[in-house]
Amino acid sequence: MAGGKIQKKRHGGAGGGGGGGARLQGGIPFEKSKGQHILRNPALVDSIVEKAGLKPTDTVLEIGPGTGNLTKRLLQAGVKAVVAVELDPRMVLELNRRFQGDPLSSRLKVIQGDVLKCDLPYFDICVANIPYQISSPLTFKLLSHRPIFRCAVIMFQREFAMRLVAQPGDSLYCRLSVNVQLLSRVSHLLKVGRNNFRPPPKVDSSVVRIEPRKPLPPVSFKEWDGLVRLFFNRKNRTLGAIFKQKRVLELLEKNYKTMQSLQLTSDAETGEEKMSADDVALLSNMVDDLNLEMGYE
Repeated sequence: MAGGKIQKKRHGGAGGGGGGGARLQGGIPFEKSKGQHILRNPALVDSIVEKAGLKPTDTVLEIGPGTGNLTKRLLQAGVKAVVAVELDPRMVLELNRRFQGDPLSSRLKVIQGDVLKCDLPYFDICVANIPYQISSPLTFKLLSHRPIFRCAVIMFQREFAMRLVAQPGDSLYCRLSVNVQLLSRVSHLLKVGRNNFRPPPKVDSSVVRIEPRKPLPPVSFKEWDGLVRLFFNRKNRTLGAIFKQKRVLELLEKNYKTMQSLQLTSDAETGEEKMSADDVALLSNMVDDLNLEMGYE
């Protein structure tokens, strides 16, 4: 279930969609404030499942399953299990009704809750059509998940997707691009027009593949994000000009002396499976700044 253009919250909701008279087959109204835009093109659903490269031994995490169009295709693909996390209790009820008495239901587990707040179970691959207002926090929550999963194939708002895959020199290259590409390999799979959804959102979408790097780069994420933040807060200046500023030089010297006094160990010694709680917290705290870059409030 995808979200449309991200706007300021008006009704206090997060993730789901509806309004404008759009309803489920059972008469349940969609809630646009929750990003509820159902993917209705069967050929597109099939293409997403095909590009995910599923294996019979895979446990698949689906976020925002809605009425279960993608869920059904994932189960039909013959995976070991599908774990679907859905915030809206009405959608959970609709999903359970859809698969009631279906042999596929034995491989489906539905979790009602906020994906950003609940502990995610083990999964091999994530395939999801998400509410777009959770794009940043969800991306970094997935990248901080342990054990590391194989890949995620996710539908994002097109502009967000283009920032994820942007390269140095591109107009959309930003902190989001740098930090996500530090932790993963990102590739664009599909462009998806807004008319593939019911009700249609106000923006086009894209499907992106995210593959976490194994092992993780041997860097301190705190130092890295501090450096990248320094660069992108002064985007109209060259790096040479930034490092010649007195205030920047004083900051770097102060940080260097602090690190020496604390005798911090090298992140190269931590290994990919020993990502610290501070590192995970840092990834989560990046979200507010990255949302501001995107103009999301």
